[in-house]
Amino acid sequence: MKNLSQRLIVVLVVIIAAIIYILPTINPSLWPHKKINLGLDLQGGMHLVLEVDTDKAVESTIERISQEIRGFLKKERVGRSVVIDRLENTKISVIIRNEAHIEVFDKILDSEFPNLRMLSREKGSDEALNIMMDLPDNEADHIKKMASEQALETIRNRIDQFGVSEPDIRRQGEKRILIQLPGVKDTQRAKDLIGKTALLEFKLLDETADPREAEKGNLPPRSELLYQVKADPETKREIKTPFVVKKRALLTGAYLTDAKVEIDSQYNEPYVSIKFDKKGARIFEKVTEENVKKRLAIVLDNRVYSAPVIQEKIPGGEARITGSFSDEEARDLAIVLRAGALPAPVNILEERTVGPSLGADSIRQGLISMCVGGILVVIFMVIYYKASGLIADFALLLNILLIAASLAGFQATLTLPGIAGVILTIGMAVDANVLIFERIREEMGIGKTPHAAVKAGYDRATLTILDANVTTLIAAAVLFQFGTGAIKGFAVTLTVGVISSLFTALIVSRLIFDYLLISRKMKKLNI
Repeated sequence: MKNLSQRLIVVLVVIIAAIIYILPTINPSLWPHKKINLGLDLQGGMHLVLEVDTDKAVESTIERISQEIRGFLKKERVGRSVVIDRLENTKISVIIRNEAHIEVFDKILDSEFPNLRMLSREKGSDEALNIMMDLPDNEADHIKKMASEQALETIRNRIDQFGVSEPDIRRQGEKRILIQLPGVKDTQRAKDLIGKTALLEFKLLDETADPREAEKGNLPPRSELLYQVKADPETKREIKTPFVVKKRALLTGAYLTDAKVEIDSQYNEPYVSIKFDKKGARIFEKVTEENVKKRLAIVLDNRVYSAPVIQEKIPGGEARITGSFSDEEARDLAIVLRAGALPAPVNILEERTVGPSLGADSIRQGLISMCVGGILVVIFMVIYYKASGLIADFALLLNILLIAASLAGFQATLTLPGIAGVILTIGMAVDANVLIFERIREEMGIGKTPHAAVKAGYDRATLTILDANVTTLIAAAVLFQFGTGAIKGFAVTLTVGVISSLFTALIVSRLIFDYLLISRKMKKLNI
């Protein structure tokens, strides 16, 4: 009796906990806990497959190295006799016209850039030394791999700040990223947020150049033509303003520590306030000190947002980005700046949108199939096992309750394959009871009392049931480890269903039998 009471307390505690966890799904106002998350196929949303342009990451590294070499040569005051350029975007071409500066260049190369690979080194017809360099294959492969990993983390940070519940973000292969965003309705905004490279740069305007001439192709060396795009509030048409800016970025968003939306008190318009770390603040202060009365362009993804005149040195490492933003545009810009720039552009290879109505149809059809399957099983158990079948049916209903409560408690995501897993576990749940009941019938057939038959039936069937369910759990674990999102959803519900069916078959139904036979002194077992 004491053992019976202890088991009863355990079962009641489990049932009460399950009801508490399932209440928010039934009525969110009843209990302050999260409800069951629905997957993309059940509540609608976005499915994207992106490809990271890892070659661009290698090109950016080559460009950065070229700029750094120029900086070292300038510091050694030999920059005027050395011409550095990029070929095919992945090679560095160096021409040294003064033989006395070759040794200086070699020292810089050996001390600062030992990883560069020398492709060719020969003197030309004009006696100038021509050098061709690039990155070794293993170094380029490492940059590509890191670009994919960083892109994954950056996109994950952006989506987390965007506020999507239970997103599914993972790598596919070497440079593809799979993204599933359940519940997202504004798909274009989500795509813009995910795909924006968000490379923030501060560049000086080349005020010696005429933008109109630059549009005709007359660009000064080491300068580029960029545009500021604004929408006319009356005509809603875009107005493009050309700017000629120097290619070299004086400061980038790599030093950003914060970006937030604020309201301009004078014009009552939102702008993005940015803050640099200590190193970035020192660079920004130095840039503004050395370029007073010059225009500094704030460039994001090769688009000029503003180009104010530097009136004085700006200490403190704070700046603002203006650009006639809407509140939503300012918030999204702040998100991508806080999350960091993508190391390389991403391209959308596959895009699917699941509408909420399609998701509602999936839920309805899934519930109908679950109910039909459950009702058929319940009827079969009652017809075949009579009153004992009712005990199995109660265990089955409790099993479904425990599965739903576990999904809510562990914040798992329920998908359409997950519903299939639940339906499968309905059959598996009664399968354990069928084994037990058949054993009990055998024991009663050789003349044992109902209590002795139940005890022997459970003792003999338990090991068989555990063996069968452990192999199922192993298969579910493999599916979860190596499967994609839909397969993982099936594996989760299958695992939860197997564990809960073991609990209901071996503990709950056994408790009911013991209560009827021991406490209620039942003499006859209807099985």
